[in-house]
Amino acid sequence: MNINDNFRFLCMGLPDDIRRKKECGDFDGAVRLIDKKLAQGKLPEALCRSLTVQREILLRLPQDYPYSRAAAIAQIQSKIADFTEAEFNSLVEEGRIDWIYVQGQQHFFSRFFASLCKTDRVFAARAGEPWDEGTISPREVAANFVKEKGEVSARVRCRAELHIKEEAFVKGEKVRVCLPLPVACDSQSDICIEYANPKPSCITPENAPQRVIYWEQTMQENTPFTVEFSYTRTAQYHDLENPATTSERPNFDTEEVAPHIMFTPYLRALTAELTDGVEQPLEKARKIYDYITENVTYAFQPAYFGIENIAEGCARNLRGDCGVMALLFITLCRCAGVPARWESGWYVEPGSSGAHDWAQFYAAPYGWLYADTSFGTGAVRAGNEPLRRFYFGNLEYYRMAANTEFQADFAVPKDHWRVDPYDNQLGEIEFAERGLRGEEFECKKEILSLELL
Repeated sequence: MNINDNFRFLCMGLPDDIRRKKECGDFDGAVRLIDKKLAQGKLPEALCRSLTVQREILLRLPQDYPYSRAAAIAQIQSKIADFTEAEFNSLVEEGRIDWIYVQGQQHFFSRFFASLCKTDRVFAARAGEPWDEGTISPREVAANFVKEKGEVSARVRCRAELHIKEEAFVKGEKVRVCLPLPVACDSQSDICIEYANPKPSCITPENAPQRVIYWEQTMQENTPFTVEFSYTRTAQYHDLENPATTSERPNFDTEEVAPHIMFTPYLRALTAELTDGVEQPLEKARKIYDYITENVTYAFQPAYFGIENIAEGCARNLRGDCGVMALLFITLCRCAGVPARWESGWYVEPGSSGAHDWAQFYAAPYGWLYADTSFGTGAVRAGNEPLRRFYFGNLEYYRMAANTEFQADFAVPKDHWRVDPYDNQLGEIEFAERGLRGEEFECKKEILSLELL
């Protein structure tokens, strides 16, 4: 059994004594109680599997929240000399700085400062950080070009590399390494592996739901694992301002998938409120997209590994990153009976690349359409309503899709915990006895070329 399958049982919840220790930040005590309960051998399998996941979450969670209150304030004051504790308290109370308890004391999210700089123009200016929202970006130019031409294809070549950090490298250790590859999908074709070093053990099929190149070898030297690939990305424009109507109501891709795509009472109520009186699937999806893009604030998130219900957490807190928003969109669409599914990989704008997630939804007679809720919220920040509307139904061509399913297994051996048990954009490495954590290796991505066809 793949140990990562245990995540499907994460929604079973925690016994009260363990939950209380987790909430107050007594992680060692919570792990100790889990070990005792698992050792008794009297628990139902579902709860055992949930506790197995929770134990690993408890071991990892504090790493995402390293800053004490004093350290967090000091980090801001190193960039904004006149920043006050009262300002910090206000940001925390407004929910703009994420925190948990660690041993009963508040500890703050590792990327809180970067998140504030990305989403708050005034804060970024005070910190001396660049702010480009509102300027005409390559993203907007590409979106307008797709809208003008109706269909645009680009040939893209990329390079990716994984390298074990020296402090984690063990000479003579057998390693298994995976890097994401482009997957064949509606908008992606003509995929070619141009170069790989060392020689890979396996390249999974083009239609794999999470496609990877895989190496398995015993390492004598700490050399990187590298792949170069090319593909064609095609963006088609759909004008949805005056949409066609249909009586078609397909039921594929409308099911729940534990633990994150769940129709909880709150999400059912929210779906009913957003789609009240709306019959057409396209318009239901539009209502959901509008709600998310106009009400959810973009914020960097801790590792998905440690989040118990991604979609509901986003709906309750009205904060999230690209994947969190995409999962909320997918969950609400499915709850409304609108087929929806995951797609993710990289954003590959020339000179810049990064991991990114988005969604698809199905609406006859158009078929599968795209929705990028996080880029939609970015357009809201920039006051760019046409761009916000573009990302309902459409994408530009600056994409590399590696995953077409959330929470899918790799088609290669994986015996230990993944860094990301749900998605794959940066790659995975495991030794014979354990999986490496994200801080133990480096991933590099590079866009070598992007040419319009």
